[in-house]
Amino acid sequence: MTRSPYRARWRGADYPASPDASALEVWLRLRRDDPAEGFTEVEDGCHVRTVPAAECESVWFVTTVCTWRGMEFLVHDERAGEVLLEYAGGSAPEAVALGLERIERGVYRLWVPRSDVGELQERAISLDL
Repeated sequence: MTRSPYRARWRGADYPASPDASALEVWLRLRRDDPAEGFTEVEDGCHVRTVPAAECESVWFVTTVCTWRGMEFLVHDERAGEVLLEYAGGSAPEAVALGLERIERGVYRLWVPRSDVGELQERAISLDL
């Protein structure tokens, strides 16, 4: 399950969301697992509705963090019994010493057992759209 970094509250309900900018305004693609009026099924278990961001009561950018080996990491993804950690520090030698894989310049990740990491915590920043 890839984590969506955006959430939106629309008509009193919270949804995973993704921005869809146009030349005139920002729109948000809201997602849900089950069918609902106005939502189109785009694949099994994924229903989408695009709405103007201005119609949303709130929009947040959300990151999930945890600790592993005494350091803080971003949780980039999750699958059966494992989490994909992304290094939040600024030291390439330290990332390599921790056994992380270099994905691109400055980005280091590693799949680790879920049981090896501290509690997952979400951090939300409200966006003013």
